Amino acid sequence: MNKFLSPDKLVNTFSIVAYDPHKQEWGVAVQSKFLAAAAVVSWAQANAGAVATQSYANVTYGSRGLALMGGGTSAEETIKRLIENDEQQDLRQVGVVDREGKAAAFTGNKCQAWAGHIVRDGFTCQGNILLPGTIEAMAVKFDEARQGQGELADWLVLALEAGQEAGGDKRGRQAAGVLVVRDKGGYGGDNDRYLDLRVDDHPYPILKLQQLVENHHLYFGEVDPGGLIPLVDVAQELQGIMNKTGHYQGEVSGSFDEGTRAALRNLVGEENLEERWNGEGKMIDNKVMEYLRDKFS
Repeated sequence: MNKFLSPDKLVNTFSIVAYDPHKQEWGVAVQSKFLAAAAVVSWAQANAGAVATQSYANVTYGSRGLALMGGGTSAEETIKRLIENDEQQDLRQVGVVDREGKAAAFTGNKCQAWAGHIVRDGFTCQGNILLPGTIEAMAVKFDEARQGQGELADWLVLALEAGQEAGGDKRGRQAAGVLVVRDKGGYGGDNDRYLDLRVDDHPYPILKLQQLVENHHLYFGEVDPGGLIPLVDVAQELQGIMNKTGHYQGEVSGSFDEGTRAALRNLVGEENLEERWNGEGKMIDNKVMEYLRDKFS
């Protein structure tokens, strides 16, 4: 499907596609003055790679690119195959990172100015209809961020923020998104979609996206063993909280008995924190306690 897209279908944006070899995660982050841009631009599959397709976007680049890379085709060769029979290739822009973490990109010579890309070790930044300096700032920030704390989703959004601060899409802002996949990384471990957050229409989409990523870390982030505390130490506090919420009607005794456990399991489930405490064991994540204190104390 290489059909020419009319001007109202343009997807002009800046994006970053990247790989984290430590967690074996692949991801895409995007910002654009285009409604729900991430739904068009961002594609990723664990153990295959990631794709950003934009500028008169050919969305088949996403599915086809992932199929090629999943079969072992390199990032560079994948782009060659995607564009070789595309009659509108001069209008396309695409960035990919393959399952080995190799990156490649293509910017057609008829993409609207300013347009271009930067390919680095493990990632590529690309954009069109930008103010000059946008993708350069993104590349610097991502390379800096991945040397420090956080995870791929954090680094990708930081790169978007740096791009926007450097100039960004010269038409303004509207939508942003971040997609990160890893094997069995999704909810319950049943798919690879670890994180898929989108801000489809907002005056400050990257700021809102950062807030969503922080919330995702709270609800679905990995539990730090160093942040676990004995349930018996907070049993009385929990019973007091659950008396207020109506989940527990027993005595505030400070004993973490089965009635207290059952009540806490219900409360944690209602607050969507079950990925941080599954109702078992003698310990609880301190982040759960902080959340409950902040909301109910």
